[in-house]
Amino acid sequence: MLFSHYGLRTGAQCAALPKGEYPPKTTCHDRFQEWNERQVFPAILAALFEMSEERKLLDLREAFIDGTFSAAKKGALTSAPPRRAKAPRS
Repeated sequence: MLFSHYGLRTGAQCAALPKGEYPPKTTCHDRFQEWNERQVFPAILAALFEMSEERKLLDLREAFIDGTFSAAKKGALTSAPPRRAKAPRS
């Protein structure tokens, strides 16, 4: 098992690989880059898609893409009430 699987599954960086379970981080990174250049990951996704369709596991009538975006204010609590404008001082 190489970093690509571990890294994609956990979000960890190459340097965070468990000791003794994986090749050196440079080897893992090089292999990940090679697979990326050879388009291995899109091929895997395509194969999974085809298998899902053949086995009737995927119903595209229920699929959608959501392109909405809502920026959050830095440091704001989601449950905090909105602040009112300050009244002018007299």
